[in-house]
Amino acid sequence: MNKQFLLLRLVGLSCLFLALAANSVAQTPLNTVLDPDPAVRIGKLENGLTYYIRQNKKPEQKVELRLALNAGSINEDADQQGLAHMAEHMAFNGTKNFRKNEIISFLQDIGVGFGNDLNAYTSFDETVYMLPVPTDKPENLEKGFQVLEDWAHQVTYLDEDIESERAIILEESRLGKGAQDRMMRQVYPKLFAASKYAERLPIGSETIIKTFKPDVIRRFYKDWYRPNLMAVLVVGDVDPDHALNLVKKHFAQLKNPVNERKRESVLIPAYNGSEALIITDKEATGYSINVNYPIRIKAADKTVGDYRNSLVRQIFSSLLSQRLQELTQQSNPPFVGAGAGFGDFVRGHENFRAVAIVGTGDIKLGMNALAEEIERVKRFGFTGAELERGKKSLISSMERQYNNRDKTESDLYVDEYVRNFLTGELMPGIEKEYAITKEMVPGIQLEEVNALAKQATSDKNVLVYVTGPEAAAGKSLPDPAGLLAILQSKSNAEISAYAEKSVAGSLLSVLPKKGNVVKRSEDQQMGATQLTLSNGVTVTLKPTDFKNDQILLGATRNGGKNYYGLADKYNVQFAISVISAMGLGEFSPTDLRKMLAGKTVNLAPVINDVTDGFNGSAGNKDLETLLQLVYLYVTSPRKDSSLFNAFIQRSIAQYAALSSNPQAAFIDTMNQVMYDRHPLAPIVFPKTEYFNQLNADRILEIYKERIGDASGMHFVLVGSFRTDSIIPLLETYLGSLPSSGQRFSVKDNMVRPVKGVKQLTVNKGKEQKSLILSFYTGELPYSQELRLKADAVAEILNIRIIEELREKIQGIYGGGVYAQVEKYPYANYSFVLQLPCGPEKVDTLLKAVKSEIFQLVNKGPEQSYLDKVKKQWLEHHKTDIKENATWLQALLSRQSEQADPKYLLQYVQLVEKLTVKDIQDAARKIFDGRNIFTAVLMPEKSEK
Repeated sequence: MNKQFLLLRLVGLSCLFLALAANSVAQTPLNTVLDPDPAVRIGKLENGLTYYIRQNKKPEQKVELRLALNAGSINEDADQQGLAHMAEHMAFNGTKNFRKNEIISFLQDIGVGFGNDLNAYTSFDETVYMLPVPTDKPENLEKGFQVLEDWAHQVTYLDEDIESERAIILEESRLGKGAQDRMMRQVYPKLFAASKYAERLPIGSETIIKTFKPDVIRRFYKDWYRPNLMAVLVVGDVDPDHALNLVKKHFAQLKNPVNERKRESVLIPAYNGSEALIITDKEATGYSINVNYPIRIKAADKTVGDYRNSLVRQIFSSLLSQRLQELTQQSNPPFVGAGAGFGDFVRGHENFRAVAIVGTGDIKLGMNALAEEIERVKRFGFTGAELERGKKSLISSMERQYNNRDKTESDLYVDEYVRNFLTGELMPGIEKEYAITKEMVPGIQLEEVNALAKQATSDKNVLVYVTGPEAAAGKSLPDPAGLLAILQSKSNAEISAYAEKSVAGSLLSVLPKKGNVVKRSEDQQMGATQLTLSNGVTVTLKPTDFKNDQILLGATRNGGKNYYGLADKYNVQFAISVISAMGLGEFSPTDLRKMLAGKTVNLAPVINDVTDGFNGSAGNKDLETLLQLVYLYVTSPRKDSSLFNAFIQRSIAQYAALSSNPQAAFIDTMNQVMYDRHPLAPIVFPKTEYFNQLNADRILEIYKERIGDASGMHFVLVGSFRTDSIIPLLETYLGSLPSSGQRFSVKDNMVRPVKGVKQLTVNKGKEQKSLILSFYTGELPYSQELRLKADAVAEILNIRIIEELREKIQGIYGGGVYAQVEKYPYANYSFVLQLPCGPEKVDTLLKAVKSEIFQLVNKGPEQSYLDKVKKQWLEHHKTDIKENATWLQALLSRQSEQADPKYLLQYVQLVEKLTVKDIQDAARKIFDGRNIFTAVLMPEKSEK
């Protein structure tokens, strides 16, 4: 089919055809079936259960277990809507071998956290359970398999467990309520062409959740939780033979129902006409334009030809989205952001669609621009230069994955295998994928990429829908017929071809005058090298073997936003965003993207409250490019009035209606009250009046003060490099940075949260949903020891919140606390509680939290809770200590906060030393009762 497709479009292009034919002789035949990666052991038990097993030692002493079920909400009967999702919840609520909550407790005891490690999800077509198991003790893996087996066929479904879980499901449903949910529920019947998918949203029906009889959910479990719809996946530091024996031991005895229900695929019919919808909601924050061509059935890929076709589609979608993004940089941009390409809403289907986010801008203008760009590509296609950039980027991305192939984490492998089981996604292994990509991508021709635009839009029946806020006073929204007319009019409109602008071939036309290393020393503790360059810039180098192809860069220096007063509050707040929007040197953001095509590199300058610096990363071969970008960001910020105006217009359109969102309005009000309306209080949500006060010239001045002077800047590089080999690059690009020798110190702008015990209630929103935010704040002498203990207090409370507020009170689905202990700009702590809930549970939950804090302060935690936290931390540390990002952050903190390296190097001992008394003492300091600010969002009061 693919060959016929190409031949039809290559008629008359005999030279090109001959070249392709000659090239194809040496290529892998397109009909070659791509077998699964031989490193994976795949098989079936006699009962039909599929298994995937792979030994992988990153991270060590850990195995990723998955139970994948080829059934989801689409398999529900009419009286079961929402029960596929609830069945997933019930797996944690009691099984044959683990009574209610014992699964969670057991896993916490071996270092597996609930939510961040242990988790599950339910979608239209599938249910997947995720269980990472530490294997430092052999019995852990055995118990992990027992948990998987229990989930598969031994969930108890006791009446009392079902009854208690209803409220938690309803709380999860409450989280999703709001303008977007209300609008999309009107779209789904049209989007899915009135198929069953429109009626089987995984979250289900509130009425059914509240009223179903227990046997109804038991029926779903009996019908669909069966071995011939399941896969068990085992990837990690485990002997494959041992893993297979465990699979057989725990799953071979499972039986399928005698009269099993057929697992049928639900098809989405083609649209039988074009239709447009405009759906509004007073709490929506911006307009979104969506153009959907018919959703078609898509067979799973199987061959090299299928894989090649997927590469062509990736390139097409990427190039079209980049075209649309370029339009956002016009002085009067038609939309805030946009993208287009092929995608899937549900399994086994695909369609071409385009989306434009207009914000509060002109819907017609956005629709015109979106439709015109689709027609431009359909009529003229892409340019050769665009295609070459797309090819380079695709090959570069695959090359980096290949380079890191023996350092790939187990969770990435197991997720790929889950997709293979459920959707048939190809999994030939990175070696084969890289080989095919290198072989096939160079031969991808412009004609076949361009042909996709015609193919994608060949069906004239479309669904266009716009969602957003109600029309402002005195204004009106376009009518649906008008939107369709705009789309249809483009086929006869006068449209010019895309004009490809030439871009310089290198970032720097002239290399800077290099500096040199004037001092070198070795940090034996951290295994790093310290350099001082001739301009005063300092560098720490930490080579690692954690990844074969990853280099991370960070930089820090005292400074930041606190150096500026009220007159420059917004200029400094948005300085980085404005500079990024205007570009570097002779490169606009679009030109820079083109210049960097095919390179694995990213960099961003940073202006925080009390520091300035950089964050970036690169592949090995692109380190020089990364350092050149540093040089350009320091020396050559670009002023472009047109792009500055585009930034202003996009930002205003994006944020103008943000206050319509009840939660955003609540948090904004809370922030003002919590800081006693201090004019320099932190900005949590931008407002349109902020952008009207921006001045491009002043922003450039501020930027040059903060980033343009490298005095005191300390760079850290961590990753796959050799120290001596990269020093010449550092001398060239960092040693040449301008430096005045000025000394920068930490500045305190004296902004403080209100003191005393304060309460705030805000009534906003028509949904029956609330949000509790409580802040316990104060000033204490800073120490890393206090930070560690405060984090432990938070983790223990989070376990208690799950047990008491979620499982017993059934007042929340998610929520919790986090602690922050800061050294700068002044020594302080903040302990934040966040609980989304129903308005009727606010008082109960606040009382429960107060009780938990009281117990912690007056009695301390139970030893078992501290042990669980320690075990989780130590398990995460085993992985973290072998991550480049961990070392980068530690080395930066050593510079910016004079952090003691023992909190990384001796972390295990420090955690193991924590006692119940340590936690109680820390709790007493944090919860001294002096400064507690509690804000509660309540729904709008109904008018009588």
